[in-house]
Amino acid sequence: MGKEVRAKKHLGQHFLKDETIAEKIGDTLSLEGYKNVLEIGPGMGVLTKYLIKKNIEVIAMDLDTESIAYLEENYPDKNLKILEADFLKYDISQLFGEEQFAITGNFPYNISTQIVFKLLDWKEQIPEFTGMFQKEVAERICEKEGSKAYGILSVLAQAFYDAEYLFTVPPSVFNPPPKVDSGVLRLRRKENYTLPCDEKMLYKVVKTAFQQRRKTLRNSLKSFNLSDKIKEDAIFGKRPEQLSVTQFIALTQKLETDAI
Repeated sequence: MGKEVRAKKHLGQHFLKDETIAEKIGDTLSLEGYKNVLEIGPGMGVLTKYLIKKNIEVIAMDLDTESIAYLEENYPDKNLKILEADFLKYDISQLFGEEQFAITGNFPYNISTQIVFKLLDWKEQIPEFTGMFQKEVAERICEKEGSKAYGILSVLAQAFYDAEYLFTVPPSVFNPPPKVDSGVLRLRRKENYTLPCDEKMLYKVVKTAFQQRRKTLRNSLKSFNLSDKIKEDAIFGKRPEQLSVTQFIALTQKLETDAI
């Protein structure tokens, strides 16, 4: 193997060095309904080596030139394509054409929530998404209503995907060790993920409500110019964290008809 890659703080890099956990993350993919996988932030390939053993096409994408060079030298596999790129800026349609694909990875903590928002933009092509986040972010994505951690990310991810928190990973298995625990999750796209309301409107309602999460919806959603009649609906007496994903969708439908 070539010279080890140095973890770079500005890229939020913490390299996983535990083989058992790497293999376990690789096994979080069901491989149902797709044969392509995008790995984000492969670093020195600890997870990559388990992905390429499976009967799938893998693209490993990293921003770090040094990591890319290391992967090219050490993983000359036929079913692996190595790409130096920034996932957040990359045009995903260049990856696998129109084919379905899954995303996995030990995600850099500093961009992990943005990765989820980009996943939602491309959900038509991404039936499954697994990987490692900072523990509290992973928990937040999977959280149900009624909890303080439940928020924008929970509602929007779960509107289209079933979210499952799988297991916790301690700091000691990374180099350098992060200051917090990590958590691995799996998102599986719902069989029917088309919404009965306008998607942009749902985003707007959820974001507006949670920006003032202590207020009741009657107060936080004032900018929607609610009619007096709709304000009488009991749902407007609730705070956003009390609403399930289904209720947020129903609320958006109500607001749509109220505006007509």
